[in-house]
Amino acid sequence: MKILVDGLSSCGGWGPVESLAGSVTGGSSFSSRTRLLFVTPEMGDFIKAGGLGEVSSALPRQLRSRCDVRVLIPGYRAVRSAARGMEIVREIAATAGLPEWSLGRFATDDGLSVYVVLCDELYDRDGSPYGPFGGTEFLDNDTRFARLCLSAAELAAGEADPNWKPDIVHVHDWPAALVPGYLRWKGLSTPSILTIHNLAYQGLYGPERMGTLAIPESAFSIDGVEFHGRLSFLKAGIYYASHVTTVSETYAREIVTPEHGCGLHGLLKTRMDEGHVSGIINGIDESWSDVGPGAGATTICQWKARHASEIRRSFNLPESSGPLFAIISRLVHQKGIDLAIEAAETIVRNGGQLVVTGRGEARMEEAIRGLARLYPHAVAARIGFDDAEARRMFAASDFLLMPSRFEPCGLSQMYAQRVGTIPIAARTGGLVDTIDDGHSGFLFSSKTGAGLSAAVKRAFGAFASKRSFARMRKHAVAKRFDWIQPTERYAELYGRALAG
Repeated sequence: MKILVDGLSSCGGWGPVESLAGSVTGGSSFSSRTRLLFVTPEMGDFIKAGGLGEVSSALPRQLRSRCDVRVLIPGYRAVRSAARGMEIVREIAATAGLPEWSLGRFATDDGLSVYVVLCDELYDRDGSPYGPFGGTEFLDNDTRFARLCLSAAELAAGEADPNWKPDIVHVHDWPAALVPGYLRWKGLSTPSILTIHNLAYQGLYGPERMGTLAIPESAFSIDGVEFHGRLSFLKAGIYYASHVTTVSETYAREIVTPEHGCGLHGLLKTRMDEGHVSGIINGIDESWSDVGPGAGATTICQWKARHASEIRRSFNLPESSGPLFAIISRLVHQKGIDLAIEAAETIVRNGGQLVVTGRGEARMEEAIRGLARLYPHAVAARIGFDDAEARRMFAASDFLLMPSRFEPCGLSQMYAQRVGTIPIAARTGGLVDTIDDGHSGFLFSSKTGAGLSAAVKRAFGAFASKRSFARMRKHAVAKRFDWIQPTERYAELYGRALAG
């Protein structure tokens, strides 16, 4: 076994937020010397199920010029196969029903430090981070993610790496939400930030799992992990974290209401009233910055028309002078796919075409297939997902349908606007914060098929006027969704948490 020993990494210059975070009086402040542990169940470099994977790839990279940031992720098969030169830092014994594990460490090709929780009995299997391909979830997910969470606390305690322990821990969604609890139960004062990417997924298990997961019995109360008689990973994070963020300002306001609070709105409202809940919109990957026709190459209209012809051929649709609509999404109820199916008749009747890609609930997949059979000249679908094809669809489409019933942040509407595709979206969450209604997209309030159809008719009206549509495309393409401002807000938040 090779033991990895290192010192603290050296970080570069700071930036405009240093004075903001450093101005907090008392305690420590966020600086180039700060050691930040970023705990996530997925990371786009290796394995992802959604937007969290994108954030986990982008945000640590944005932060590493400002601090010593390291990512902690489970040792999935995909991570192990991609981790060149991984070294073992230390082997750690089992705790309660959580098996023994080893801490691995390696660096990505661009130098980002990644810690890995090595425990093959929990992570060495096929599937997504959360379940088998085509299935629901792994039956031992409580153990799998409690192991991740306790491993983070053991790092914070200096038990896992003798040469590095974090000054602050940033954890993401329910699979990492027990970390603030374990920090408290181990008697550590390390501040923690919990980011909620989707409140609907909470990690609920029976109370009989408490002992197995090394959670003290005293924590099973309303002031702790108990949620309607069950153990809630997410509630633990909300209750014990120093601060809670979510991924848009509108969603932060929504989750303190009964409609969107998933039963946790009371606790979230209390924490917000105390000043411990905020919304920070996500950015998108830098690879989208250079997407488009390029200076002087061609007009965006010509560029998109070329891509549209390619997509129509790929999906076996005839050429058309009408607008091309797209659905690029998980095919699930939350995303309003049933509403899009209702609105498809409006698209077809008015001379439009619709291409769909994604996978999800079996009934939604079959409904999409049925729609394609009903309108073979105007609707085509590919059940599955390929990132390169999805990017071509963004480039090709005139309009993107996003009729989500709730959308904490959403990235697709940002990708779409970046390439001059106009999103048609429900008025909820991050969609409100990133789409300028009537200027860079269309928002609708009635989350019904009729509500979406009305917005689709607005889109046809805009498309019919070349001048109006060109103006919308220009406005959409001019918008910027980079990580600069979100990174500054996180830096300020870390400084406040460190100051206590």
